[in-house]
Amino acid sequence: MTTTIPTPNPELTKVVNSFKHSAALAQALPFDMAREQYAKAVQAGLLRRSMLDWAKFEQHLHLLEQVTLGPLARRV
Repeated sequence: MTTTIPTPNPELTKVVNSFKHSAALAQALPFDMAREQYAKAVQAGLLRRSMLDWAKFEQHLHLLEQVTLGPLARRV
């Protein structure tokens, strides 16, 4: 008796990949919102405009994203 491996349905694969992409975007949304709020605070004058401050903020936020999402975190 031989076993055959079924070929994947291309439409189903497309739907699954689309769902994975949407889920990844939804999980990253709080971190993107934090970046947006930081930028708005700088534009409003609540925070000083500094590339060094932005770099520190981005490093901390990236680390938090990696710790929170683990292997699902985005990579640069």
